[in-house]
Amino acid sequence: MKKLKMLGYTSFLALALLPTAQAFAHGVSGSDAHTIAEDVGTIEKLFDFFILGAKHMLVGYDHLLFILGVVFLLAGFRDVVKYITYFTLGHSITLIFATLMGITFNYHIVDAIIGLSILYKGYDNLFNVKKKFNIPFDTKWIIFGFGLVHGFGLSTRLQALDLPRENLLAYIISFNIGVEVGQIIALAVFVWILNRARKGKHFEPFKNYTNQFLIGAGIFLFIIGMAKGLMG
Repeated sequence: MKKLKMLGYTSFLALALLPTAQAFAHGVSGSDAHTIAEDVGTIEKLFDFFILGAKHMLVGYDHLLFILGVVFLLAGFRDVVKYITYFTLGHSITLIFATLMGITFNYHIVDAIIGLSILYKGYDNLFNVKKKFNIPFDTKWIIFGFGLVHGFGLSTRLQALDLPRENLLAYIISFNIGVEVGQIIALAVFVWILNRARKGKHFEPFKNYTNQFLIGAGIFLFIIGMAKGLMG
């Protein structure tokens, strides 16, 4: 009963903060579109795509929440690298190939599935999904699978721009490198905070409230994504 009450509080907090998060959503802004459309040299445009990728990751609250969930219980540097590598491979594959081949989908539905990935990680950190449901394969492959979805989300946003056809692969890779740099910056902050939190006396309630917030945020992002996707 107590856990349900705590989940209710943190879910309410997620709902309260969600409109603020939406204001900083990682969609394609007019300035981004203008920057990419500018007629500049190849090197300058590669740099523009790199900056766009880093910016996209650092303001992409859904990607950031999922990454936080992935590393939350990982105390060892090797484990962090291992799990994030699976996620990186997943989102790099779909980002590069879907954009290059022009494969698109309703990005609101993709965002809804990304919301489910956040819900999953919050729930997994609290209840150990693999053990609870007897999942026969390694959790890292689940992270990889959700990485494919996150990469598709990045691709659909990128394809909303008027992408140049010449040197397109180079620009996509530059964007992807920017995404990885943004991810490393976010990871460094998350790992530092979590390592400090583990040394304190209140890590257990911090873990419970944070992951319940992830569950609440994931539920609401799923509902909003599905509603917008079905109405659009």
